[in-house]
Amino acid sequence: MAIESRRSFLAAGGSALAGGFGLPHLSAAIQNTVSPYHRPKLKITDVRTAMVAVHGPQAHVRVYTDQGLIGQGESTDAAVGTPALLRSFRPRLLGKDPLNVDAIWEELRRGGIFAGAQGGQYITALSGLEMALWDVAGKALGLPIYQLMGGKFRDRVRIYCDTDMKDNMGAEAERKVAWVEEVGFTAAKIDIDDAGDPARFDAVNRTASNGEIARMIREVRHIREKLPSAIDLAVDMHGFYDAPTGKRVAQEMEGFHLLWLEEPVPPENIDAMAEIRRSSKTPICCGENLFLRWGFRELLEKRAVDIIMPDIQKAGGLSESRKIANLAEAYYIPFAPHCVVSPVGTMASAHVCASVPNFLVCEWHWINHPDLWKNWVREGEIIEKGFISIPDRPGIGVEMNDEAARHAQIPGTPWFAPGEGA
Repeated sequence: MAIESRRSFLAAGGSALAGGFGLPHLSAAIQNTVSPYHRPKLKITDVRTAMVAVHGPQAHVRVYTDQGLIGQGESTDAAVGTPALLRSFRPRLLGKDPLNVDAIWEELRRGGIFAGAQGGQYITALSGLEMALWDVAGKALGLPIYQLMGGKFRDRVRIYCDTDMKDNMGAEAERKVAWVEEVGFTAAKIDIDDAGDPARFDAVNRTASNGEIARMIREVRHIREKLPSAIDLAVDMHGFYDAPTGKRVAQEMEGFHLLWLEEPVPPENIDAMAEIRRSSKTPICCGENLFLRWGFRELLEKRAVDIIMPDIQKAGGLSESRKIANLAEAYYIPFAPHCVVSPVGTMASAHVCASVPNFLVCEWHWINHPDLWKNWVREGEIIEKGFISIPDRPGIGVEMNDEAARHAQIPGTPWFAPGEGA
């Protein structure tokens, strides 16, 4: 070790001298060499946002520092409140060391106890900010985020395609099913809830009629027969129905060997979800509308689901989602994140997925926006044959292409305007 340090010192000093015997250059070379454990000193100088709409509203967050490093993050669904909330966070962020990611997150979460910091828009905004802080930390230390989280269990992260279809039986289904197979996805998802089903007798009541359930079965059978057997199929009910309907549908789905049945009932009644799970062999998945590890505690303790799917861009961020995954691991429950965001948020999610042992599969929801997806980051397409390879570049590992992303900007909203809320 001493020999290597001496060699490094001589090399660095020689390089500086060769640059013109400038004392500042030599001083910098010596400082970098004799201080191998020198921690980067950064301060947050600004936090800015931009709002886009693709699959609903998403907020992009950028954290600026006094050394020119910029971190990027993303929040979704409840993201309409992100700009205003980040403006309120800004006085508590300026001058802070962005490398203290968890400490900043915890200070803001605890400080918001009377402002709704148990979930919803508050935690969604905090999720986008936290992701940007991790990106800064990785760039400052020259490491990918997965490495900062303890390393990776896998080099590639499996992605499933949410087919986002209006018609599971017609030409759209034929085209999309063929495309899923052609590009190499190993899993896909369809939706079977339909508030406009003509067999529905009551627009408010959550009980599905026999006609509605028969229609759901036809659609799942049709898609399952169209897909090769090697491609897994998940089915989403979006929490639209009541417990009797959820139970009936879960039992009817048993013969299709689904990857999972998603949110057969709304997520807030854990006992109802547990009852449906116990009634059927069909795996039940839930979690995209839950927040923080406390939101998943009862779900896991009551064995209410077979698979959890937190949305990393609103459940609390990267570190919090990793804690949720680790909590699920104690119950031998797989982790399959919900993910409807851009390549920025998706790649950030992939770092978390790579860093936990119980990862199953992660969502991709941009099938209706392929060109926008491919151009959103400067690195281009990040999914290859249904997998994302984890980059070794510092931070998240991708950078937004503003020119492309601005095509989705919500009219009348700022685009990373400096000093928001100053």
